[in-house]
Amino acid sequence: MRTFALIFSFFAAVAGSAMGQAIVLKDGNRVFSSEFTIQDGKIVRTIQIGDQKATSILDKKNIDSLEWPYPAELTEAADLLSKGKTNEAVAVLKKGRDFFENFQGIEGNWYVDTYFAYIEALNQGGKFDDVVKSLPALRSLQLTDAQKMRLRIIQLDIERQTTSDYAAIIIEAQGILKETDDSAIGASLWAIIADVHSRKKDWEKALLAYLRIPVFYGTQMQRVPEAEFNAAKMLINMKRYEDASSFLARIAEAYPGSPVAESATKEKAAIAGMKNIAEEEEAAAAEEGKAGETKPKEGAPATPTDSKPKA
Repeated sequence: MRTFALIFSFFAAVAGSAMGQAIVLKDGNRVFSSEFTIQDGKIVRTIQIGDQKATSILDKKNIDSLEWPYPAELTEAADLLSKGKTNEAVAVLKKGRDFFENFQGIEGNWYVDTYFAYIEALNQGGKFDDVVKSLPALRSLQLTDAQKMRLRIIQLDIERQTTSDYAAIIIEAQGILKETDDSAIGASLWAIIADVHSRKKDWEKALLAYLRIPVFYGTQMQRVPEAEFNAAKMLINMKRYEDASSFLARIAEAYPGSPVAESATKEKAAIAGMKNIAEEEEAAAAEEGKAGETKPKEGAPATPTDSKPKA
């Protein structure tokens, strides 16, 4: 039994090492992710000694750094966002943020990255009150230049919710677009521009702006479901009901089980059977034109007459 326990302990350590998830102590030793948990803000280390387990509190003063690969929470959240599951992504990122918060100030920590991604997901999900409350703490962190640029976009997005100076917002968004070729930033900015056009009831401009996201920034999959759904809503506003219905059906099929799919299904049901108004008007005008061509002009004889004199 003792031999089995030792073997199990060995393979657990090897597994932790293979994943690269470890706390590096100042004495050079490593505590792998399989050997500790976070309990009430404390790092609890578990040591297997034969058949027994012993626990101790790991003092942060003894930690030199973290050896941690790209967090699974960031990967999972990006996947959830690409499926239109914003709330689930927020929950995953909050879990990652809470974990890495225990290692603030320690080299190799992913706290800033997970926290920033968490705020962006909240913003994308429309939880603006939570975003506004979190901004002071976010600004106090040591951000990279790329993160500072993304923070400008979050702030611009908040201004979009609180001001009617739409021209200034579009000018600012277009100015940032000229400063960077980052696709994530581009997708975020076009979402803002599209929404501004929508608020101005300029449906066609809004439609084209939303469609730029899947067409030109398709790699930013976390932005695509929402952009496609909003594009479909612009088609409805333009009274292109048949086109919108087809678009909504594709969205519901592409993102099953997501809030976006549920919303698309409801919108599709609301316009079921409705025809494109613009096409109906054009068809009616064409029919009226044809009728006008065949109708005799006022004052003209209904049937041709023979003008030849009788014999």
